[in-house]
Amino acid sequence: MILSKLFRKKKKPHYLHLKDKWSKRHEETVQKIITNHAESLNWLSNTKQIALGSLGGLLLLSAPPTPLKLPATELALAAPQRDYIEIDNKTSLITALFEKLPKEVKPLTSEEERQVTQILSEKFGLVVTAELKGKRLERNYGLIGAEQHLMRFTGDSMSSHFDTQEEANLYYSSGMAPGRGAWGYFVPPYSQMTEKDKMREKYYIAVQTFLSKDFNKRFAEYRDFYKFRKMLLVNPYTGRAVVAVIGDAGPAVWTGKHLGGSPEVMYRLERQDGAKKGPVLFFFIDDPKDKVKLGPVDI
Repeated sequence: MILSKLFRKKKKPHYLHLKDKWSKRHEETVQKIITNHAESLNWLSNTKQIALGSLGGLLLLSAPPTPLKLPATELALAAPQRDYIEIDNKTSLITALFEKLPKEVKPLTSEEERQVTQILSEKFGLVVTAELKGKRLERNYGLIGAEQHLMRFTGDSMSSHFDTQEEANLYYSSGMAPGRGAWGYFVPPYSQMTEKDKMREKYYIAVQTFLSKDFNKRFAEYRDFYKFRKMLLVNPYTGRAVVAVIGDAGPAVWTGKHLGGSPEVMYRLERQDGAKKGPVLFFFIDDPKDKVKLGPVDI
């Protein structure tokens, strides 16, 4: 076990505060653009004529849409032989989702579910689905909030929780939940803990499993199904995504949130701003052979 002296509690580094502020400002800007330039975005999603790079490319949409090839500029340095560059993958994902998602954060219709899961499956190369083995969550589009670290084994604490000082600097301030997750410890004794157990706690989410249809009538069946079930989470405004497991149940309905994310999940989804709350998509991953790795995933 790592000695407590290795990781002393530190104030969050100043550069991380700046990163949080920039991430928040970035997301607010993207939200304004996709709200005010729907026509441009709809056209953009159906053409490959313009070169875009994340936020920088989206800002080009502040001008009226003109379906013509843009001349090569500093944006095209990576491909000087062409008079245009391809649409950035994340921009393409954001645009595609914008067309399908409702303006309000609410449960998706069957058709919206079908279209969104098709987009996510194609973009990430995964089998993404709203229903698996006849079971589904009450919703797949909702507000995520920040959760604390969970105890992985008997006696786990913040002083034994991190493998590196960098991790401690990033995530120590989130603290540890006083109780265990819905399925108890991730591994009974520390001596049996594997890298897989560590990753499950790092990238866990709390989901309102108790709102599933027939949950109370078939409690044992649903409990076993949801335990460490893999899910794909996507921030629709930034294109950031992570593969996580269901490691806890919650949050309570009265909180107004629909799921919670570990400190690592929130950081990867860029939901690390002061509010620590925002909309995300979350769907099952059909992975019977356990080949999909947990953690950040890119397209």
